[in-house]
Amino acid sequence: MTSVVNKLYSQKLINPPSWLPTNTMFEGWTGSVAYGASDNYSDIDVVGFCIPHKNNVFPHLTGEILGFGKQTKPFEQWQKHHIKTNDLNKEYDITIYSIVKFFQLTMENNPNMVDNLFLPRRSILHSTSIYEYVRDNRKLFLHKGCWHKFRGYALSQMTKINSGANHANNKRQESVDKFGYDVKFAYHCVRLLLECGQIFDTGDLILDRDSKVYLSIRAGEWSLKQINNWMDHKLIDLEYSYTHSKLREAPDEQVIYNILVNCLEEHFGSLSEVISNPSKNDNLYKDLQQLMDKYR
Repeated sequence: MTSVVNKLYSQKLINPPSWLPTNTMFEGWTGSVAYGASDNYSDIDVVGFCIPHKNNVFPHLTGEILGFGKQTKPFEQWQKHHIKTNDLNKEYDITIYSIVKFFQLTMENNPNMVDNLFLPRRSILHSTSIYEYVRDNRKLFLHKGCWHKFRGYALSQMTKINSGANHANNKRQESVDKFGYDVKFAYHCVRLLLECGQIFDTGDLILDRDSKVYLSIRAGEWSLKQINNWMDHKLIDLEYSYTHSKLREAPDEQVIYNILVNCLEEHFGSLSEVISNPSKNDNLYKDLQQLMDKYR
């Protein structure tokens, strides 16, 4: 699989940190394409994660003392929007996160980040054995805390829809003029709650499972009143699911830590001289080694 970041960098269309193109572990085509709800394949939203230099991940290696003097600003993410290709047929929006920030946000069940571990294969643009290892352990990131995050995102979007916000966006205004509300925002509200229900019921997430529902909303087949009524009933159902789901209450931070350390050790080598208690989970490490063997 070809890295979009590498391709655009070689064409001198982007200017990320020089180390980033060769240290990006994963890139995925996110947004409506991943949800099976796209009506326009010209715009490509790409999200991924990279592994920065070891000194950036572990600044104490340079002698830095936390809280004293000038502090090194850790690399968290690089992003660039509205990147037009030379043939002008495609436009990219790219965000590449540090693996540390990616893990943190995903562990918190940030909806935009969790999706990246559950992308359908057709949406994965660039993948390494490190990403495949994380992906194989993706269900370990899910927990009941998703309810607060997903519900908050959905309600925020519905407030904007009902108040007529974002009218300055021409594309969004066209939707409002045609259907009486922003259908793209509306389908995302429905999607977020359907995804949350999937997580509660199955401990898994298939992003395009309800693509027919999303497409029908985008086509204007639901009225705003129907959207609001559906949301009201779904929120009640999800309160019940939240209470009765067998999903873990909160993330197992030690397990996620072990996965992160295994990724960093695969990239940097042993971290025994960097952290006092590197991952001792032999099973996870063996899994990573098996994945690496497949790609060598």
